[in-house]
Amino acid sequence: MLNYLIKRFLLIIPTFLGITLVVFTITRMVPGGPIEKMITEMQLAQGDGKASMTSAVAGSTLSDEQLQELKEFYGFDKPILVSYWEWLKKVVQFDLGRSTRYNDPVWDTIKSKMPVSIFYGITTMILTYLVCIPLGVAKAIRHGGIFDNLSSILVFIGYAIPGYVVGILLVWFFAFKYEIFPMGGFTGDEFEELSLAAQIWDITYHAILPLIAYMLGSFALMTFIMKNSLMDNLAADYVRTAMAKGLSFPRAVIGHAFRNSFIPLATHLGNSISVLVAGSFLIEKIFNIDGIGLLGFEALVEKDYPVVMGLLVITAMLTLIGNILSDICVAIVDPRVKFQGVKK
Repeated sequence: MLNYLIKRFLLIIPTFLGITLVVFTITRMVPGGPIEKMITEMQLAQGDGKASMTSAVAGSTLSDEQLQELKEFYGFDKPILVSYWEWLKKVVQFDLGRSTRYNDPVWDTIKSKMPVSIFYGITTMILTYLVCIPLGVAKAIRHGGIFDNLSSILVFIGYAIPGYVVGILLVWFFAFKYEIFPMGGFTGDEFEELSLAAQIWDITYHAILPLIAYMLGSFALMTFIMKNSLMDNLAADYVRTAMAKGLSFPRAVIGHAFRNSFIPLATHLGNSISVLVAGSFLIEKIFNIDGIGLLGFEALVEKDYPVVMGLLVITAMLTLIGNILSDICVAIVDPRVKFQGVKK
């Protein structure tokens, strides 16, 4: 297994280089970068409502020397591969650059948003597993019954409605119309003055509606993965053989079929790591949550490419490491999986 893990970790390097190089090249080729955006804002500030991003018009605002200084500052004065190499050397030194929008270090900008996204990501994943696993088991055992049919209808309705639409409905009904929950935000205005217990309740109180919107995306998928996997194992020969030898149905489910039914969920677990910090900019926008998802969306809109690349570095590494963790989780759940090299 050690040799397998070493190979997988070594494969992270070329995969990471390929992902970042493609996105880095795109940020250098698309029009309307940070320099053009700055020039346009300067022209609009001077009252030119028809500001153009062409170099000819830009020359009337900035001199050639000033344009060259801006290109050098943002790293647009070198070929793409040279600029990418210089950016990569900084990343290896844990330097993600400086935001063109906030003029702060990219890592500091991302780090300030992480606690909110990590809180919602981890809480959503835990609640999803706690609800979907028992529900999937109950649906498998009662397959074709009233409970299975009614719960399937509810689950499919929730799955068919996008999370951000549910978020809007929740805000309108529970926050605006009846004022049961707050309109948004991660905490209240007087959060710092509250006791520890009151702070925990304040965070929970603000998180109820966003968590419902977050959970709907994976709720149906996880439920039916668990149900279908358990049904397949209950129909397997080893379960029927165990019951034929006198083992009761509940013990056959818990002692034999239940563990093997976790294999698809274990595969999904490692891949969920990147989602813990990714967030959803639509839900964060609706509930006024200052998280990673909203930061990434605003960075794209504002052409803040250092932040875009910084978020890409974090999510790409989490995804690649998550894939390895998925294999480890499968090996833990399924003893038949052995990470051995192919013998010649």
